[in-house]
Amino acid sequence: MSMSTRTKQLALFLDVVQQGSFSKAAALHDMDNSQLSKQIKKLEADLGVQLLNRSTRSFSLTSAGEEILEQTRLLVENLTQIQNIADGYQSQLQGKIRISAGIFFGQEYIQPVVTKFMQAYPNVQVTLALDDKPTDIISDHFDVTFRMGKLSESNLIARKIANTHFAIFASNSFIERHGEPKTPDELVKLPAVVYSNAHALLNTFCISPTPESDELQDYKMQACYKVNDVRSMMQAVQNGIGYCVVDLFNLDKPISQSGLVPLLTNHKLSTMGTGIYAIYPHRNPTPIVKTFIDAVQEHIGNPPIWVSHVTDYKHMYR
Repeated sequence: MSMSTRTKQLALFLDVVQQGSFSKAAALHDMDNSQLSKQIKKLEADLGVQLLNRSTRSFSLTSAGEEILEQTRLLVENLTQIQNIADGYQSQLQGKIRISAGIFFGQEYIQPVVTKFMQAYPNVQVTLALDDKPTDIISDHFDVTFRMGKLSESNLIARKIANTHFAIFASNSFIERHGEPKTPDELVKLPAVVYSNAHALLNTFCISPTPESDELQDYKMQACYKVNDVRSMMQAVQNGIGYCVVDLFNLDKPISQSGLVPLLTNHKLSTMGTGIYAIYPHRNPTPIVKTFIDAVQEHIGNPPIWVSHVTDYKHMYR
């Protein structure tokens, strides 16, 4: 058996364990389950040890499998770094990049960059996966993912590409029906539209109780409508179903065109320690990844392009 064949089989073994199933690992490589299973069995036969204990619906690592898995992780990381070094000496960017982002953010801000990037670097192949659920960048083989939120402790590298800018919005029709709230207490008595999916429920915000106060308090929204799609959420707010608390990147056009009104703008509204980040697995990203992140950051700008959707936002929310 050639070393390259052995290496590929070990990489498949690693994917099976990281994905937690043969079917998910097979999907990563466009393989049938049976093809993948044969490769793992061949690997076990050539090594002379069993790596996995299999049952009908699950598997577990053998003692040998645990030790070999750890060495396989190191092997794959080293081979990746070798390829990264080689890519750095190419006169023109070439190769592949796998990108992950939330659905709305990816459609609005990543896709335009992908188009320009592929026109500028025709030898680069791009895969863009849009999903609002959390991404396992390692096991799903992504080179970079773009996410909004708080940074969590991990071995991944995060580069901040934009600050967050929160605001509270309601439509003119909503205000006509309910009146304009003057305090957070009045606001949270009104119906709200909130983003919610299987992994997140964004129904709280942090704001000063009075315009003069520097103290911040948490408030819980009374959700009349929960939705897992940003465009549907913002459309519901425009239609007067409820108010919302969102980051400005969720706007796809100026609020003067969508009929939205910012509320409680003389209060201090917290971003709750969030930011917009490019997250990648290696401290020294490949030239393709670094160039793409640079392109995204340049496209978004500083301040971010979405801040212009709210006239005079810099004087709001202190």
